[in-house]
Amino acid sequence: IIPSNLLPQILYTLIMSKEIAVRTGESSPPLLFRQVSPGPSDSTLQFRLLHFWDARKNVKGGPGILLGIEMLMIDTEGTLAQGFIGQNRRNQYEKELHRGSIYTLTNYYASNSKVMYHVADQRLVICISHASAMSKDEEDIDGILRERFRVRSFSEFEANCDLRGDLHDVVSHLKLVDGQALHQRPVLCTNDDSASRKVMVHLQLKDGPVMNVYLWDEAAESFRLKFGGSAATPTVLLVTTVNPKRLGGKLCLSSMSSSKVFFDEEVDPSKEYLAWLATNPSVTSLVNPVEVVKAETLTIGEIAAFIKRQPAQLGTGWYYIACKDCQTKLNRGPTTLLCPKCGNENATAVANYRVELSCMFIILGDAGKDLTGRKVTELIDAYVQENGGDAAEIEVPLPQCFIDAIGQTKKFRIKVAHYNFTSTRLSLTATKVVSAAELPPKNSPLKTTPVTEVENTELAESSDGGASAIDDQKKAKRAKRSG
Repeated sequence: IIPSNLLPQILYTLIMSKEIAVRTGESSPPLLFRQVSPGPSDSTLQFRLLHFWDARKNVKGGPGILLGIEMLMIDTEGTLAQGFIGQNRRNQYEKELHRGSIYTLTNYYASNSKVMYHVADQRLVICISHASAMSKDEEDIDGILRERFRVRSFSEFEANCDLRGDLHDVVSHLKLVDGQALHQRPVLCTNDDSASRKVMVHLQLKDGPVMNVYLWDEAAESFRLKFGGSAATPTVLLVTTVNPKRLGGKLCLSSMSSSKVFFDEEVDPSKEYLAWLATNPSVTSLVNPVEVVKAETLTIGEIAAFIKRQPAQLGTGWYYIACKDCQTKLNRGPTTLLCPKCGNENATAVANYRVELSCMFIILGDAGKDLTGRKVTELIDAYVQENGGDAAEIEVPLPQCFIDAIGQTKKFRIKVAHYNFTSTRLSLTATKVVSAAELPPKNSPLKTTPVTEVENTELAESSDGGASAIDDQKKAKRAKRSG
């Protein structure tokens, strides 16, 4: 029995404690990403949505299986976290997602199951569950950053190469775009075909050599749109969440589904790099725009995997009439031969080897002479002497010396150029038969400084990379290149 004189005090205490509890619940601040624990939670998170993209599982020979939507989020402390919306909830949330907007999320599941390709500081992935409630806030919060980058150096990319772990950002200045130097504005592919899904740029890093950076799909399209829309030719490029990997023994960077591209004045890191470049103008001339690297020996399969094409069919012609000055195939004019490259309307013609083999090689120029030991003109003249006719008019069949080469093993220098990525079929151009003395020694360490004798267009590289490489299962391996 409660004494009557104490009853008012007890009731007052109960009422006040109830009001305090309610007020406390209402004013409880959202959790920070670093405070999130694994498992289900009914707490509240508040964040800015920086980016979102499709999550896919790679399927060989197909576009992949759509798993849902991945998100990159940032909280008031500037901590990045990765979010995930399953495909079964895609329709519920996709239309409400807007990059740069503030969102409040309650009831979620924090998973630590992701083991590959982290794009955030927080290792836990914030998953939207059936009980989740996520809403877009009407008011912006200035205290939450609009962008945050995790830029890394060459040595850090090298240390994380092929680990399929953290995906960091790279910022540097452009040297080549699809093999074209910047002193004349590069012309980018705009065709709606397989070639348009890739852009290859060469970046000169502050602390390392020129690197190949491969941009795929949405990253490639974003690069083309921004590059083409710039009044002046961009100088500095920043690419987010790139995957460091070795292609043909050489460290390269490949964009992922999460990657974004920025130029010059768009974001703070590129602005800072541009300002540094302005105070260090000599840096742009330290490395020749034509990248030079150590020669690597590769198999035909590795080269084919890099170019991602089907093997070529057997050709019929074995030589072509070329310009004596530039070796370009000549066009026939009304009375003279025209060179489309030199612009010479009265070009001097020479016969050059161009033999397509069933192993998808094109034997070009001196490689044909190295293989047969004879000049083109010698073989044409021999056929004309035996069969009669005009050498300029008759079709000379493939000489026996090429047929005799079947079964031989040779090592070739392979030229991989822009054409290989725009052609509808694979054709590898062999420019030289290489002797054992010219090959790099086995198990020789990769040099991180340029080697001045070899041009990049005469090197072969391999890549299993591409867009949405979530289940990247193959690593490029160096092996002997066989002919």
